[in-house]
Amino acid sequence: MMMKNIVCSVISLLLIIACGQSYEEQKRMSRAERIRLAREDSAALKVAVMPTLDCLPMYVARQYGLYEQLGVDVRLKYYTAQMDCDTAIVNRRVEGTVTDVVRAQRIAAAAMPLTYVAATGAYWQLISNKNARIKNLKQFDDKMIAMSRLSATDLLSDYVADSVGLSDERVFKVQINDVNIRLKMLENNMMDALWLAEPQATAARMARHRVVLDSRKLDMWLGVIAFRKELLADTARKKQVDVFVKAYNMACDSINKHGIRKYDKLISKYCGVSGDVVLSIPENIKYNHAAAPRNRDTEIADKWLKTKEEHNGKE
Repeated sequence: MMMKNIVCSVISLLLIIACGQSYEEQKRMSRAERIRLAREDSAALKVAVMPTLDCLPMYVARQYGLYEQLGVDVRLKYYTAQMDCDTAIVNRRVEGTVTDVVRAQRIAAAAMPLTYVAATGAYWQLISNKNARIKNLKQFDDKMIAMSRLSATDLLSDYVADSVGLSDERVFKVQINDVNIRLKMLENNMMDALWLAEPQATAARMARHRVVLDSRKLDMWLGVIAFRKELLADTARKKQVDVFVKAYNMACDSINKHGIRKYDKLISKYCGVSGDVVLSIPENIKYNHAAAPRNRDTEIADKWLKTKEEHNGKE
């Protein structure tokens, strides 16, 4: 009996030791795995993206393996607020970002030199709440507009006020950075009007909210893809950016050839809208190959930023 107890004790001890070794081994493997993944992520080309149609070529390139086919590790980092995308690049969590030229010019002047690889063709629509009964820009007196501060939508909001002679004090610009929250506020009658890009603009129009202004009619093309300028001095990083651009152009060609309807499930997945919304997106949306933004658009951004800086300096 004593011998049996001793044997059982020895077996139990061996099992405990074995389990302990297994646990320690798992910990070591887990730590090694974390280190490996961190190194891979650090070496990859990371790009901050939004749930908007200006990012569709990147989603197509990812979904259909274009980055892998061209031999580059591109990782899309998903955000729902433009400010979060820009914070990510300033803090070096990503190498590139989909943004607008207003925010990019401000970042380049204040914090980090950037280089533009593409003007995206993004546009914004000023959509008024159907219950507010706003039909023209003059009716924005004493009304609230949701936008992102120091961005294309902030600049466009100032255009609304200036074009009809309203002072800044008469048009209330409300900072709502998250595009999904912005749309929800419209649906819940919490805002008089707001700026939306596609496909959120289509969702708002489907709910019978009114388009009061379209940035395309102002000949302002403010959407861009920007990378940290320092990357171009690194041979390996520059190659990554060049391949990213090649994949981007291939995706643009595919979208233009087949139409955005071919990518309806992809749009629903990454933009968070229903199939009905996707089917209502204008079919004539086209994508241009990567090219720097027009001088006119960067000059518009710089002029507006200078005006804002001078105005804030007087306060």
